[in-house]
Amino acid sequence: MKTEEKDNYIILSDEKDDVEDFANYLTRIQDRFKDQNVVIDIQKYGELKLDQLLMFLKLSFAHRKGKKSLVIVNDTINIDAVPEEIHVVPTYQEAEDLIGLEEIERDLGF
Repeated sequence: MKTEEKDNYIILSDEKDDVEDFANYLTRIQDRFKDQNVVIDIQKYGELKLDQLLMFLKLSFAHRKGKKSLVIVNDTINIDAVPEEIHVVPTYQEAEDLIGLEEIERDLGF
């Protein structure tokens, strides 16, 4: 796994070629980044099936419960088919913007 630290979040990307293994791995090690906002880069996998994306659902719930953001970056996923519990955006900039908005909401008590 490749990590890249930013000001208020960390980017996690897979160095292998199996999105399911990557989701399982992140779930196993989620304590390592539970106190950080996380962007998961799965752009290299191209078009994913919804069940593959749902493998990140447990991570998303855990981060929301811990008052942190988790955003997935992939530009081929049909956003309309994605449940509200998972944030998927097509670019890093949109991921950063979404994290910023969620931080403001948390600061305001929403």
